Amino acid sequence: MKRLTLSFDNGPTDGTGAVLDALAQRAIKTSFFLVGKQLRAPGARALAERAKAEGHWIGNHTLSHDVPLGRADAPHGHHLREIEEMDVLLDGLNEDVPLFRPYAGKGILGPHVFTAESLDYLRRTRHTVVLWNSVPRDWEQPPNAWVARALADIEAQSWTTVVLHDKPNDAMKHLPAFLDTVMARRIEIRQEFPPDCLPMVAGESQWDASALVRAT
Repeated sequence: MKRLTLSFDNGPTDGTGAVLDALAQRAIKTSFFLVGKQLRAPGARALAERAKAEGHWIGNHTLSHDVPLGRADAPHGHHLREIEEMDVLLDGLNEDVPLFRPYAGKGILGPHVFTAESLDYLRRTRHTVVLWNSVPRDWEQPPNAWVARALADIEAQSWTTVVLHDKPNDAMKHLPAFLDTVMARRIEIRQEFPPDCLPMVAGESQWDASALVRAT
């Protein structure tokens, strides 16, 4: 049986409520990886609290989502501040084992994702690092094109972690139809993440993530 884990990045936004409605109508639990500058917007924390109350997992997706942690031109101290200050901002929303998803830039993984110092910080603070194996580019046009790409990824893998974005745009208008298609195909929707998307669990390394770390 194919497995699917859904996740939503870059919120909360004015579109988060509609996404939560679609998930609730189908009793689907997922994860929301939040950005600090979004969480500070009026009404945003209430949306995050609703997601938490409805059983979704809440994770850290950096404070500003401006520059990947491993970029050589990142401001001094950026790689730690983006994690640490966002964890503080998430107070009360964090999971018991805090979740962190790095900003990679259009979902492309590489040595720009982490510095050695940022991974060491995540290890010391016992974070679980959550990656992905499907980014169907729901920010591109036409707004329904992501659906076919996501379904193709699901068919090509045994367990797929899809990254979507809970934005107030036309792309998420196609989320209900996508979910109904997945359910009609009897794809198992799980809240947990596949091992190949978890380089670190509760601060313990699970596999060699050196390809994601900037060389010094």
